[in-house]
Amino acid sequence: MLQAIGLTSKPRPDAPPLVDDLTFEARPGHVTALLGEPGSGKTTALRLMLELEPGRGVTYFRGRALHRIPHPGREVGVLLGDVPGNPARTVRNQLRMLCAAAGVPASRADAMLEVVGIAGLRDQRLGSLSLGMERRVALASALLADPCTLLLDEPGAGLSPRERAWLHGLLRGHASLGGAVLFTTDDAKEAARSADRVVSIEAGRLVADQDAAEFARTRLRPRVAVRTPHAARLADVLGREARAARRAVEIVAESGSRLSVYGSNCAEVGEAAFRHGVLVHQLADETGDAGASAVPVPAARTAAGTPQEPGAARTEAAAETSGEHPRQIRSGRPASAVRRVGGPLRPLRYELLRVFGTATPVLTAALVVVASVLTALVLARAGHTPQNRLLAAWPELLPLPPAALGAGLLGALAFGEEYRYPALAADRGTVPRRMGLLSAKLGICAALALLLGALTVAADAAALALVFDSGPLRTPVEWLSPAVSWAGLLIGCAWAGVLASGVFRSATAGLAAVLAVPVMVVPLVRKALEGSSAYPSTGLAARLRGLTWGQWPPEVDRLLVGALRVMAQPVGTALVLSLMVLLCAYGFTGLRSRVRW
Repeated sequence: MLQAIGLTSKPRPDAPPLVDDLTFEARPGHVTALLGEPGSGKTTALRLMLELEPGRGVTYFRGRALHRIPHPGREVGVLLGDVPGNPARTVRNQLRMLCAAAGVPASRADAMLEVVGIAGLRDQRLGSLSLGMERRVALASALLADPCTLLLDEPGAGLSPRERAWLHGLLRGHASLGGAVLFTTDDAKEAARSADRVVSIEAGRLVADQDAAEFARTRLRPRVAVRTPHAARLADVLGREARAARRAVEIVAESGSRLSVYGSNCAEVGEAAFRHGVLVHQLADETGDAGASAVPVPAARTAAGTPQEPGAARTEAAAETSGEHPRQIRSGRPASAVRRVGGPLRPLRYELLRVFGTATPVLTAALVVVASVLTALVLARAGHTPQNRLLAAWPELLPLPPAALGAGLLGALAFGEEYRYPALAADRGTVPRRMGLLSAKLGICAALALLLGALTVAADAAALALVFDSGPLRTPVEWLSPAVSWAGLLIGCAWAGVLASGVFRSATAGLAAVLAVPVMVVPLVRKALEGSSAYPSTGLAARLRGLTWGQWPPEVDRLLVGALRVMAQPVGTALVLSLMVLLCAYGFTGLRSRVRW
C-alpha cells in the first residue's frame, strides 16, 4: 500500500506551495488516478513521494519510507517525463544497463520487451522511437525489477486511443497481481474509465477521494449510448417525446449509427424505440466518453514461464539485506534498521554497459589519435622537441596533450551522462553515492585512459617512422620513469573528470576542472616550489626499503624514484592536490545528500 501523508512542497515567494497538505492512499490490487488540471501539483506530488523535491510530509511504501528501503528500484517503478536515456543508445542496451542497476538478470530486459510488445525494436535507438514506443520503453524500464508499486506521471499523454487502451490494460494487469498503481492525468473521463479510485486535487490541495463509480456519478455527466440503423428517425422521436413531456433532453449524433442521449435513461429510450418500431442494436448507460474497453495484457513471466507476484523478488532480496523475514515485510511493518543502498547493485556491469553502449569511446579515441598524430608530425617537422613530448604530442604552448584531454572527457562523461540522461529510476535526480559505483567508474576510466595513451603513443611512433623514417626517434636510455609519468598524467586527468562531474553535476564542468589543473593550479604550485628546500627528500626510497621486512628488487627502487620524481613535478603535484580536493568535495556532497529535508 502507498500512503502519502501531509505532502507539502517548499513555499514559493509570494505564492502558496504547489502541493499543500496532501494526504491520500493507493491500495494494492487497485489502480488509482491522481486527477487535476495542468499546474495543479500532480508532478510535484509524485516527486515529493520519491523524495526528489524539498518539502514536508512522508510517503510510506508498504509501511516504509523510501529512504528506509534498501533497494528502492525494486519497490517502486517510476515513469517521470520522457525516456531517461541517451538517444544514441539502443533499446536493449538501455534495459540491460538498468537490469545491472536493479540487480536483476540481463534476460529480464528481453522478457520486458516481449511484455510491452516491442521485441522487434530492441536494436532501435531511443532517439528514433515514436512517442507511443517511448512510453512502452519507459514502462518496460519501470517494470524491470518487478516492483510492487508503479508511479506514472501522465503515462497516456499524446497517445492514440488504441495505445491508451493497451496502456491501461497493462496497468490493470499489474494491479490484478497485487501491485499498487498510481498515475496522474488531467482527463476526468480517462480517470473514470481506467481507475478504481480517483483522487482529485486542485491548487495542490485534496478536493475529493472517491471510488471510480462514485466519481463518475457525481462529477461526470451520464448518458445513454444507442446504436441503431435508423439514428435520424430515433433522434426525431426522442426529441418530440421530450418536448411533449417538457423534459430537458440533449441528443448528439456521434456517427451515422450512434447516438448519445443526455438527460434520459435506458428504459425511457428503449420504450420510445419500441413504441415507434425503431430497431436498436445497442442500448447502454455510460458516463462521459466510455470508449473501448481495455484489452488485458499478459502478466510478466518468470524464467520458468509462470506469473510472478509484483515485488516478490524485491521482497526476498530486501529481507536478505535487512535481516527480516519476508512475511514481516509483506505485512507492511517498518524495518527496525535498514541500510539504504544507493546506486546500481552491480556497479561494474552497469558501468561497462553505460560506457560501451554508445560510440562515444570509439569516436573520442579516433579523434584523439588523429589530433595526436598531426601534432606529433608538426612538432617533428619544426624540430627542437624532446622525444618524450614528441611521442606524447605535447607542445609547450598547449596545457595538456590530446590524449590527456580525451581521458578527461571520458571521465567527465562518467557522471555527466547520468545527469543529462537520468537512468536510476527511483534515485533519478540525485548523485549515486555508492562507493562501489565510484570505484567502478574510476577503475574503468583509468583503464580507458591507459589504453588511449598506449594507442596514441603507438600511433605517433608509427606515423613518425613512416614519414621521417627513424630520424626524430632514438632508443630511450630510461623508459620507466617517462612511462610512469605518462600513465599518471592520463589517469589523473580521467579521475579529475570523474570526480568533478560528480561534484558539479555536469560533464562540461568535469572537463573544465581537467583544464583548470594546468592552467590555474600548475602556476600556483610552480610558484610555491620555487627556490631550494631546507629539508630535501633525497634518499626516501632507501628509507622506505628499511621499513619493510624483506628486500625488494632494484627495479622497484627505480619505479619508486620515478613516481616520486613525477610527484615532484608541478603538473604531478597539481594533479594530486586537485584530486584530493575533488575527492573531499565528492564526499562532502555525498554526506549532505543524505540529510533529510
